Amino acid sequence: MQTQTLQIAYQIYPSLEALPDADRTLLEQARRALENSYSPYSHFKVGAAVRFANGEMLGGANYENAAYPMCICAEQAVLAAAASRFPGEPITAIAITVQNPHKPVAAPAAPCGACRQVISETEQRNLCPMRVILQGETGPVFVFEKGSDLLPLSFGGDFLG
Repeated sequence: MQTQTLQIAYQIYPSLEALPDADRTLLEQARRALENSYSPYSHFKVGAAVRFANGEMLGGANYENAAYPMCICAEQAVLAAAASRFPGEPITAIAITVQNPHKPVAAPAAPCGACRQVISETEQRNLCPMRVILQGETGPVFVFEKGSDLLPLSFGGDFLG
C-alpha cells in the first residue's frame, strides 16, 4: 500500500480592495451579474464573470426552475455563453460571488461539483489555465491559479477515447 497527499495552494486576500486590478474588475463584473439572477425559490443569487485572453469580459447568473434539477448554475451559464459567443477564445479567469438575503455570506462559496467539472473541462479544451476568484458578499477572497485545483483527480475525455 502507498499513501499519497494532495495539496492545493491558493491565495487569500482580505477584501475585494486588496485584489490586483484585473481580478477586482472581474469580481465586480460578477457582482453586477447578481442583478440578473433568477432565483425565486431559493433567493440564493450567484453571479459569475469570465475574462478572455483578449481582455473581454462576460457575466452570467444562476437561473432556477421549480423543478430544481433543471436549474442552471451561474458558472455553467457564463461558460456556455462564452463558448457560444467567443468560440476558441481561451478563458483566463472566472470570478464567482453569491448573495443570500436570509443570511449574509461572509466566506467564499466554492462552485458545486458539476461546475468544477465544467471549469476543469473548459481549461482542458482551451489549453489554458483558468484563474478562479471566489468571494461571498463580504470577507476574504480566495484565488486559485487554475480551475483544475478545485477538482483534483478529475474525470476527463481522455478516459473515453
